Amino acid sequence: MSFALWMVLAAILLPYVTIMPAKVTSRIDNHAPRLAMERMTGWQQRLDWAHRNHFETFPAFAAAVIIAQMRGAPQGWADILAGLFVLIRLAYTAAYAADRPSLRSNLWSLGFLCVLGLFALAA
Repeated sequence: MSFALWMVLAAILLPYVTIMPAKVTSRIDNHAPRLAMERMTGWQQRLDWAHRNHFETFPAFAAAVIIAQMRGAPQGWADILAGLFVLIRLAYTAAYAADRPSLRSNLWSLGFLCVLGLFALAA
């Protein structure tokens, strides 16, 4: 399996790794966990928002990697772009938790460029 495809697995895990610190440090009522998460504030709330955004960005990333692989895109470039995407998303999460909105938005844009790059490789 290629490195790029392993990065799809990493991207699958990102939302869960992102939300763990917020859930561990707050009291989540297991009878109504979504309601409890809506009541979080500060960095915990921002991690919840990052968690949600990881789910939103995953489909495009996964599709881009799979299509690049199917089309025989240059593997080295596909691996680089997929790895960069995951690293950028980790930095995005840190920027979100630290309440750095401009940095967070710039990182989101860089991640999106990686997705577009993967599609371009497949073209």
